[in-house]
Amino acid sequence: MSTLPSVEQETELIPKRLARARPLFDHEILRRAARQSVLKLRPAVQLKNPVMFVVEVGAALTTLLAAGRAWNGGPGLSFVIQIALWLWFTVVFANFAEAMAEARGKAQADTLRKTKSDSTATRVTGGCRCEVVPASKLRAGDIVICEAGSLIPGDGDVVEGIATVDESVITGESAPVIRESGGDRSAVTGGTKVLSDCIRVRITSNPGETFLDRMIALVEGAERQKTPNEIALNILIAGLTLIFLLAVITLHPFSIYAAASVRGGRIPGIAVLISLLVCLIPTTIGGLLSAIGIAGMDRVMQHNVLAMSGKAVEAAGDVNTLLLDKTGTITLGNRQAVEFLPASGVADRDLADAAQLSSLADETPEGRSIMVLAKEKYNLRGRELSQQEARFIPFSAYTRMSGVDLDGRRLRKGATEAVGEFVKENGGRVPPDFMEMADRISRSGGTPLAVAEGSRLLGLVHLKDIVKGGMRERLAHLRTMGIRSVMITGDNPLTAAAIANEAGVDDFLAQATPQDKLEYIRNEQAEGRRVAMTGDGTNDAPALAQADVGVAMNSGTMAAKEAGNMVDLDSNPTKLVEIVAIGKQLLMTRGALTTFSIANDIAKYFAIIPAMFAGTYPALNHLNIMHLHSPQSAVLSAVIFNALIIVALVPLALRGVRYRPQTAASLLRRNLLIYGLGGIIAPFPGIWIIDRLVAFIHLA
Repeated sequence: MSTLPSVEQETELIPKRLARARPLFDHEILRRAARQSVLKLRPAVQLKNPVMFVVEVGAALTTLLAAGRAWNGGPGLSFVIQIALWLWFTVVFANFAEAMAEARGKAQADTLRKTKSDSTATRVTGGCRCEVVPASKLRAGDIVICEAGSLIPGDGDVVEGIATVDESVITGESAPVIRESGGDRSAVTGGTKVLSDCIRVRITSNPGETFLDRMIALVEGAERQKTPNEIALNILIAGLTLIFLLAVITLHPFSIYAAASVRGGRIPGIAVLISLLVCLIPTTIGGLLSAIGIAGMDRVMQHNVLAMSGKAVEAAGDVNTLLLDKTGTITLGNRQAVEFLPASGVADRDLADAAQLSSLADETPEGRSIMVLAKEKYNLRGRELSQQEARFIPFSAYTRMSGVDLDGRRLRKGATEAVGEFVKENGGRVPPDFMEMADRISRSGGTPLAVAEGSRLLGLVHLKDIVKGGMRERLAHLRTMGIRSVMITGDNPLTAAAIANEAGVDDFLAQATPQDKLEYIRNEQAEGRRVAMTGDGTNDAPALAQADVGVAMNSGTMAAKEAGNMVDLDSNPTKLVEIVAIGKQLLMTRGALTTFSIANDIAKYFAIIPAMFAGTYPALNHLNIMHLHSPQSAVLSAVIFNALIIVALVPLALRGVRYRPQTAASLLRRNLLIYGLGGIIAPFPGIWIIDRLVAFIHLA
């Protein structure tokens, strides 16, 4: 048999565009991000991020304070100017993180925009008359003729004919695909090219509403809305900001009272209090939160999956139940011959020879696999029959068998019932043990294919759905994450149970109809679970719309693509597993950086407060474990560290935390150990080093 790709090998081959993705710090992306990080300083933009808005207000107040001191000649001008500059840098660095994520999306959108061109179209006006019009003049419902070499002028459905189409401008794949009227492969996308034959297409979109237009808008992030978890986290950090704001405001009257009570006590200035506020509020996660969400959508796009919203990507990370189609997802999609089972009194080699002869004109994957199996097991090679009077009988859905008439031999291969009737018509009979052997194959999850010569049954070919290599391990990984896998198939329950057991899925839905799929999803959701599924046909549209994560295949119908909240441009159903992993990675990244940010703020609190108030309360010097040079250097060092830590975490926010399948409990332990403990430890050496540099160059 030919070597077949495993799940892991397929996964490596899927994201061809990922290999061509721009580097994280591409010069063009950096240039765009730098410009946008300054433009985003507008208060109307910053108001959408409460934490960074507070920092910007603090920077503006400190700038005004510095201007006042410069005008009046007050003391500490240099210190206040430095505080103001670093507060502005903090806002700019936070904007830079978000701008970097957006710039990567805009770069992808520019690439897609280059594929658009206002081509011409041959529109059918009535009867046999046609007219050539610009593609921009087409409207939904128009019928156009697309011949070999022409671009398809807009999104639509093939209503007549069959053709090969180059969709590389959308998918990045060079291999052409078949598009034909009827069935689930009738949808075509504007901008793709017809390579052969001729088709008639009914346009389904108006100008500006095509699939490519929506891709560009979505990739640019213009329609990105905050997800529920992101909104909840924004509320949390806004609440923490309000709490620390009230706490810092009360410090000023408290310090006045303390200075009056303690001889030699000093009152912290407004610039110091603003610095303290900025260092204590969760600026790290506040500055990176939007970038994390945008980068998550970008990672999905790099895998050639178009997410209609950030909510869909986030929902993928919360999936509890994964509905996987059997054919093409769990199995390779083509049944393979694995065994020849001769009838009583028939030699194995004779059965293999007859099966191979009857498969010579069979171009189906099943027919080719019979040829390969006969060659491997019995060294039987294909015969050249051009000089002989051979009459080939092609497979028909009506007869359910195929074969060849050669040298007086009538060889047939097909469904057991159909071949059995052929044998009876030729005066033969079907022995009971033959049907029992066929039933055993069916119960094992295989498909029996009978082979006969005239009135004599020669035996059976065991066809089997080959489960993809590594699928059991992949599903086991999902199980450790708390995700339950369910196989959907139209097979009978016996076959479905055998395949499900071999693949290692948790459950299966056999003889599934569109209504069965819809009801199954609703029942899962009623029990509080989130469901993801793939589909490509119009009959999948209701279930795709109902699922929390509905991944439609780009090769499928327009109805399926409209119903889902993601579109897989490569049309690879296995990629659903990768989408779930990206969603998990997004949630893990957000949780990790939130843990780090809060732990970081707690550490800065204990690092700064003792140095600030040691002048008023000398006993606090015992808590100044880092022996910072002075209260001014401590404050300035903390502000500088607060700005630089955002820059240091930008790559992590854009790339995401490394994904590893694990339980929620182990993930929590990992976050607390790495990011929680790291967030507490990092400020102490960081602020100490900056403090020494500040003191060395006499900045404070």
